Amino acid sequence: MKKLILGLSILVGLWSCSDPEPDIYTGERIEFQLFKSSDFDYNGTLSIQELRTGGVEFTIHLEGARSANISYPAHLHFGGYDSADAPIAQLLTPVSGANLRSVTVLNTLSDGSKVSFEQMKGFDGHVKIHLANEGPDYNVILVAGNVGAGFNAELGFDPSKIAICGKDF
Repeated sequence: MKKLILGLSILVGLWSCSDPEPDIYTGERIEFQLFKSSDFDYNGTLSIQELRTGGVEFTIHLEGARSANISYPAHLHFGGYDSADAPIAQLLTPVSGANLRSVTVLNTLSDGSKVSFEQMKGFDGHVKIHLANEGPDYNVILVAGNVGAGFNAELGFDPSKIAICGKDF
């Protein structure tokens, strides 16, 4: 029993003396739904968090089948998901098939504008996750959803209105 108490005391002592990980977030966070957009059974969320150093962090979490040796291209676009030829605002880190997660830090967009949390709340855009980076599977959109000012949960989501994006970045 003494050994157990001694071991716990040492563990608590080491834990209390270690430096805590610095908090890189301001506490500001918004979340948007990403909707199933094809025959593939995926959906998810996009979380946007404000960073203390400026800019924002995009975190995509998908739900669906996992596959260790694949990744899915992700794009932030200007305009709604139904906007034809919506330009890419920024390439996002591909979503890992192993854990269905992607994290991207954004400081600027393709038009040169600086990214801030307040700007993202009012941003008129959308996110699309593709099945592949090229070929016919590029036209398969796994999930999509409007973000910022264009997001309206009450209007719902209609996958038949998704515009295929061009590779203009």
